[in-house]
Amino acid sequence: MLRIKRVSEVIGKHVYTSEGDYFGQVEEVNLIDNKVEGWRIKVGSGAVAMFGGARGVIIPHQFVKAIGDVFVINKGSLPMREDGAMAPVDISPSAEEQL
Repeated sequence: MLRIKRVSEVIGKHVYTSEGDYFGQVEEVNLIDNKVEGWRIKVGSGAVAMFGGARGVIIPHQFVKAIGDVFVINKGSLPMREDGAMAPVDISPSAEEQL
């Protein structure tokens, strides 16, 4: 489990993928019921092309591998196509959620 004393300590940290590639910088945290739901990452210039020009992404907290001097995320969690661009993500509610 990842434990942090203050969320403000994480804001501004550099984000790397599990393969060691620079990804961006932590910009904001999403909290729900006093628990971390996800992290908004400002995508670095090298990764912008992978996301079709998007300047930021939300990474769910479950895909964060480590928080220390740097922030490490699981690269396998990113929705990528074979050509290196970000794959479209279906965010519509599932049939169970609609009931």
